[in-house]
Amino acid sequence: MITMTVVEFSTVVLAGSAAAGFLGSLTGLGGGMVIVPLLTLALGVDIRYAIGASLIAVIATSSGSAASFLRQRYANIRAGMLLEVATTSGALLGAALTALLPGSAIALIFGVVLLASALTAGKHSVDEGEQGDKLCEKLHLSNAYPSHGRMVEYGVRHLPAGFAMMAGAGALSGLLGIGSGAVKVLAMDRAMRFPFKVSTTTSNFMIGVTAAASAGVYLSRGYIDPGLAMPVTLGVLGGATLGSKYLMRAPVRLLRNLFRGVLLLLAVQMIWNGAKGVF
Repeated sequence: MITMTVVEFSTVVLAGSAAAGFLGSLTGLGGGMVIVPLLTLALGVDIRYAIGASLIAVIATSSGSAASFLRQRYANIRAGMLLEVATTSGALLGAALTALLPGSAIALIFGVVLLASALTAGKHSVDEGEQGDKLCEKLHLSNAYPSHGRMVEYGVRHLPAGFAMMAGAGALSGLLGIGSGAVKVLAMDRAMRFPFKVSTTTSNFMIGVTAAASAGVYLSRGYIDPGLAMPVTLGVLGGATLGSKYLMRAPVRLLRNLFRGVLLLLAVQMIWNGAKGVF
């Protein structure tokens, strides 16, 4: 491992976190998917401290990008607040499990989640004006989003399936410190029939609350190091702000391919290193 001074280490972390924030904002991943492998694989940080810093960064990502998405009327606030009930409960459970599992086991779980997310993030089209099912319509979850200068309506479906997936996403967030944006996006995109840009923006809106629920547990156990969390947070916040501006005009196909590519690459790295017992 290359020896670095504190300034050099902080600079590398800041630059890498900015890239993670940019990707996280575009794909709804929250940046934690990139930050944890960056800190553990490239810089040799203990995975629990990496997760603690990642959770703080995820909150920054949500703050940096969600405000813009809300102004542009992309994020579905009503659905996001309802689904947060499931993710917050799951996050508290996941955070409680961290003390019971070794680092290599957490890394393997992380890698498998990434791989499954990448392989299942396929394409589907949402028909304009599609009606939601009875439960979602009763809760007024269907909405509209801006596209090419007009508002496109969409219907929301399968709330029970989405709610269950969100609970699992919350548990993974607390356990892995990733914000679980990948599972959130998949739940909304595939199960609940959100348009992809609505899925990613609503995920960015939600991940801060999910991460905050589990960050308190990590803080109480001493897994959040201010010297590590500060450059990570500053970098992610800057990258997320830039990413939120680019997402408005980015092609959906490009976002989907970017989403899958990043997940697949990181999944292979984490599974390989977890299997070798690097952590």
